[in-house]
Amino acid sequence: RSQGTRLSYELLAEVGEGSYGKVFKARQVGGDRRLLAVKKFNIRDDASDSGIPASMIREVALLHKMKYFNHPNIVKLLDASVVPVGRNMDLTLVLEYIDQDLSTYLSKVPASGLSRDCIKEVMQQLLQGLDFLHTNMVLHRDLKPENILVSSRGEVKITDFGLARIYTFNIALTPGVVTLWYRAPEVLLNSVYMSSVDMWSAGCIFAELFLLSLLFWVSQSVSSLVFLSVRVLGLPSEEDWPKDSPVSYSVNWGPKVSCTQLLHNLGPEENDLLAVSRTSQRG
Repeated sequence: RSQGTRLSYELLAEVGEGSYGKVFKARQVGGDRRLLAVKKFNIRDDASDSGIPASMIREVALLHKMKYFNHPNIVKLLDASVVPVGRNMDLTLVLEYIDQDLSTYLSKVPASGLSRDCIKEVMQQLLQGLDFLHTNMVLHRDLKPENILVSSRGEVKITDFGLARIYTFNIALTPGVVTLWYRAPEVLLNSVYMSSVDMWSAGCIFAELFLLSLLFWVSQSVSSLVFLSVRVLGLPSEEDWPKDSPVSYSVNWGPKVSCTQLLHNLGPEENDLLAVSRTSQRG
């Protein structure tokens, strides 16, 4: 059991584990006894010399900033604390609890697939959340089904802001962001990027809602994913290809025009929406 100035809670079960710590399902003590998600990060002594990692600081700062807007499609931070434990530090985030992530949700979908109305509802909420982030100059930079929560009531909320950044003009953005299968071409090619990287990821997720599988599945190979992306987007000119790219330009990569129909079962409006996430990369 843990107590703080604003919330006290009891841990019920461990529900996840990452590179920095663990996530627990918890219940508030007193009040309305609501369920909570508690993320506990242990910062070891060998890492604490330089303080709390920047990714953790950014996540707390961004969640703290956004909670005052109380946007329905962004997970809400309820409490945060740092406690010294010997020579180590424990950082704890208390968040609203959502039943499952989109990856788990999709794993339960029958073989017949999701209904059009269900896909529309998920995407509408996801894009509303992204619009809020981008309006406030926040790039998520790691949008994927595991970072999108779906409640039993159909509420969709974006979570996990460990790689998120506030975007300002001419900011130096690092290339090593976004899980590979959802990574936009400009990130793969070490080019300049901005909010369109999140839109690319959203487009991949949109297709996944129809396919119930990854749109761009490759092994851990950047060049293979670039090849697949070019086959869909079309091959740009050599002048437009970043000169310091880790993948060399080749006229044999693919056609110079993009596919007009990426998925055979998309209607005209759905195909147009998916095309927006693809063509936004070419601006």
